[in-house]
Amino acid sequence: MNEKHSEEVKSHIDSTSNESQNAEKGFWFADWSFPIFVSLISAGVFAGTHMYYVYHVGAFNEVAVIALLQAGIAGGGFGAAAAFGTSFLFARILEGSLVGILDLGGSILTGLGVGIPALMLAVNFKLPLENFPLALITGSILGLVVGYIIIGIRKFTVGSSNSTFGADVMMGAGNLSGKFLGPLIVLSACSASIPIGFGSITGAAIFYFWKKPVAGGAILGAMVLGIFFPIGIK
Repeated sequence: MNEKHSEEVKSHIDSTSNESQNAEKGFWFADWSFPIFVSLISAGVFAGTHMYYVYHVGAFNEVAVIALLQAGIAGGGFGAAAAFGTSFLFARILEGSLVGILDLGGSILTGLGVGIPALMLAVNFKLPLENFPLALITGSILGLVVGYIIIGIRKFTVGSSNSTFGADVMMGAGNLSGKFLGPLIVLSACSASIPIGFGSITGAAIFYFWKKPVAGGAILGAMVLGIFFPIGIK
């Protein structure tokens, strides 16, 4: 009798535990909701790129990355922006699906915010970037596609084994390589003018002392000195 009662209690505890786990994996932790989140973020980022293309303000990315897109808009070609953005998108899709962490900066901000728009502009397909509602719809659809690709890859790889297939090496690779941009930015600022170069060096030194990204300090220092010593447009 006692054994039967203990078995009933154990089965009740197991069923309660399963129900609580299913509740925790409701909307917020379910696989099917992930593409929805990616879609919403992508819609906003793509709309920001539309704002930049039309009004030259509002893009969600770093200055250096947007400069690639601006070079194409100014007539210099979209090859660099398209190659840089789409390569980041491809790498982050693999990383996100295999590691389980999606880098929004590389996948959404750079990939869908710069790479895909650059591809569209390269083939003279400007309508999604000229119309705000259409930009929201386009970004949302692209986000859904990316989200479902990540879930699909994850289900047929990591979901069926305990291996990350070596993709954990990719984590943080973009941020690590960004450390080497600082000296390049300083050299570029020095070639622009002596005061701006001095500001870039000072900003980089301060950020290095604070153990912050040197590239950010170099850019901010150049911008501050550039306010007081502007470069005339030829």
